[in-house]
Amino acid sequence: MIARVPAPSSVWTTRLWALCAGLAAGFAHPPFGVLPGLLGYALLLGLSDRAGGEHPLRQAFLRGWLAGLGYFGVGCWWIVEPFFVDAKNQAWMAPIALPLMAGGLALFWGAAALAYRWIAHRGLARVFVFAGCLALAEWLRGHVLTGFPWDLPGETWAAGSMPSQAASLVGAYGLSWYTIALAATPALLFDRMGRLEKLVTGAVIAGFLGLLYAFGAARLADTAPLAPTAPLIRVVQADIDQKSKWKPENLAQIFETYVTLSRTAGPGRPDIIVWPEGALPAVIDELLAPDSPYGPRLRDALDPGQTLLMGVNRAQLKPDGGVGYYNSLAAFRREADGLRVTGIYDKHRLVPFGEYMPLGTLAGKIGFRSLVHMPDDFTAGPPAQPLTPAGIPALQPVICYEALFPGFTREAIRRSGRRPAWILNISNDAWFGATSGPLQHLNQASYRAIEEGLPIVRATPTGVSAVVDAYGRILPHARLGLGALGVIDARLPPALSPTLYGRFGDLAFALMLAISAIVAITDRARRTMVD
Repeated sequence: MIARVPAPSSVWTTRLWALCAGLAAGFAHPPFGVLPGLLGYALLLGLSDRAGGEHPLRQAFLRGWLAGLGYFGVGCWWIVEPFFVDAKNQAWMAPIALPLMAGGLALFWGAAALAYRWIAHRGLARVFVFAGCLALAEWLRGHVLTGFPWDLPGETWAAGSMPSQAASLVGAYGLSWYTIALAATPALLFDRMGRLEKLVTGAVIAGFLGLLYAFGAARLADTAPLAPTAPLIRVVQADIDQKSKWKPENLAQIFETYVTLSRTAGPGRPDIIVWPEGALPAVIDELLAPDSPYGPRLRDALDPGQTLLMGVNRAQLKPDGGVGYYNSLAAFRREADGLRVTGIYDKHRLVPFGEYMPLGTLAGKIGFRSLVHMPDDFTAGPPAQPLTPAGIPALQPVICYEALFPGFTREAIRRSGRRPAWILNISNDAWFGATSGPLQHLNQASYRAIEEGLPIVRATPTGVSAVVDAYGRILPHARLGLGALGVIDARLPPALSPTLYGRFGDLAFALMLAISAIVAITDRARRTMVD
């Protein structure tokens, strides 16, 4: 029997539909929020089912890869922006950055579609197999080669919304499985089935969607009020763009902007002042040296008893005699006898290619260099643990990229045996420029609050800064958008009791994957017996 070869127009039409499936799913994410785009998962399921010809697995991989290319093209288009900060030396990398990143991340989706087609489940329950393959691929994307869990499917729902509350039970990975399964189920309506079966399928879709909203509504109805005695936090956003920041002649002006905003009159005297990641364009060791004028000025910027949580770059001698550079959070407290450092956290998860080069000296020889304005790449700090600066509630520092990782704070709590009262996310989103990147980053960081039942305070130099409660909602009047200059004054929202996800982590996600595996294994065993 001779296999029918699809016409060229048919082949390219199918590939275009695969690309559109990923584009639709990508545009469903905030800040775009086109939720009907979730049906892109149903389209990808249908296209994977129909991958045939002489090489069905190859066809399935290509369709999954094209869908991933569209998805990550939408979600990661901001990646070109950092290369224009130092355009003279780095702009040449911008045209290849997005295709490389989107194409590389899309390999996970290609592998998921291939695995699903290989399993070749034929029943209505195949939607669970599809969800398992793609959700597992997303988990791998968040872990392989240090991981990059940007825009997980479960984070499609705006943080703080009713559907997003399920992350308190199953985390972002578990919610990804649920979201993919729910969004892909409409593809089953195109199977050959009777009217009753279609009605049942439609009822299942409505039921699972309703369950998502019902749980969220119940959880949000039990909101704890803000305590009037909670610490008053001031988040400072100085609107210093990345191109201007590293000009030496601008240091004094940048410093003065932060100090002026920190001392601006407000509704009360702040207990805690927060400056963003790498707030000042210098190594903190030099700024606070005995002969530097900035040490006394920083001390005078604080009232006695106030704490400044400040993103800093710092240098430290290594045992081998070299110098290690760290991206850090430093806690400074003004006391009667001067300024005291009450805590240091060194960023543990560094951004590949941004803060260090995975290929080390080899990458440097061919012209690639990390984007940090330091003499050398940053050095990773020890595994994260909560920080307990004197005079303020214990906090979990999360610097920039670390906010993408579900379970980051949970692991820090497990490691130390101490649960903080809040999460502090300092980030230099000026790298993103005026793109969707900062808004996406805010949404993803807010999911860490939902997962842990802890409020999160977010400080960036150019936006978006915010104070977010333990349900992932931005407090009223506690948000500074892109390009805004100013401060946020807000009471620290209360922490909730440890969530199910906070207690058990990704156990629920593992059970979901087990359901997918059981369905796949059972079907293959049944078909083997029939054959």
